[in-house]
Amino acid sequence: MRIGAHVSSAGGLDKAIDRAVELEVECLQLFASPPQGWAMKPPAPEVVAAFREKAAAAGLQDQSFFHGVYLVNLATENPENLHKGVASLSFYLDRCHETGVKGVIFHVGSHKGAGFDAVLPQIAGAMKEVLARSDGDSWLIIENNAGQGAQIAGNFTEIGRIMDAVGSPRVKVCLDTCHSLSAGYDLRNEAGVAAAMDEFRREVGWQHLVAVHANDSKTPLGSGVDRHENIGEGHLGLAGFLAIMKHPAFQAVPFMLEVPGMEGKGPDAENMRRLRELRTAALG
Repeated sequence: MRIGAHVSSAGGLDKAIDRAVELEVECLQLFASPPQGWAMKPPAPEVVAAFREKAAAAGLQDQSFFHGVYLVNLATENPENLHKGVASLSFYLDRCHETGVKGVIFHVGSHKGAGFDAVLPQIAGAMKEVLARSDGDSWLIIENNAGQGAQIAGNFTEIGRIMDAVGSPRVKVCLDTCHSLSAGYDLRNEAGVAAAMDEFRREVGWQHLVAVHANDSKTPLGSGVDRHENIGEGHLGLAGFLAIMKHPAFQAVPFMLEVPGMEGKGPDAENMRRLRELRTAALG
C-alpha cells in the first residue's frame, strides 16, 4: 500500500516528479494537459526523457497515473464532444505509452436524463475506440463519482456493466473515498467498508481496483455532493480511513490524495503524515 498525491505538472511533466519528491510521495497522479480544456500538445522529447529519468531515480517509474481532462463525457449527445472525448483519452494513453505512466483515470460523464441503459452502448463503443487507437498495455481507469444527478458510475453496478460491455483487461477502476461516501457507500467503519467491498467484488472484482483517491468528505453519507476535505476532518474521519486501509481489497492499492490541504494549496505534508500514520495503524 503506497501513499501519494496529485501533484502539479506546471512547467512540464518532469516538474511533477520534482514536486512529488519534495512531498515524499510513493505514488503520484498528474495532468498531461490543462484539465479544463481540450488542448492536446505532446510534451517535447527532452521533457519525456527527463520525466522517465527522474521517475526512475525516485522509484516512481511504475507508480504514476494521469488524470484525464474534466470535459470528457462519453455519454454526450453531441457528436463533436464525443469525438473530442475519445481523442483526449487516446492522447492520454499515448502519453502513458511514452512516459511509462500506468494509465489514465477519468470520469465517464453524464447521461443528462437519458438513462444509463440508453447510453451504455455509446460509452462502451467510445472506450473500445480509445483502446484500439493506443499502443501498449496502459490502463483506462474508471473513477466512481459522488452520485450527483445523471452522472454515470456513482454505483458499482454501473461500473461493472461498463467493464463487461467493453470487455478489455485494460479497463480498471479508481475508487474515490469521498465520492463513495457521498454516493451512499458507508465507509465510516469496518462493517460498512466490508459491505461496500462485498458489493464491489460481486459487481466489479477486487482485481480491477488499481488506485484509490484518498479524500475525506465535507458532506455527509448519501449527499450526492462532491466536496473533498482534509484527511480526518470530514464525514469519513480517521476511523473511516483506518477501516478502509484494514480491508484486504486495499492492501496492495496505491492511495493518492486530492485534498484541499491545510493552507488550501492542495495535498501537503500534513495530509501525507496522517495517511502514513493510518497505514501504520492498519497494517502494523
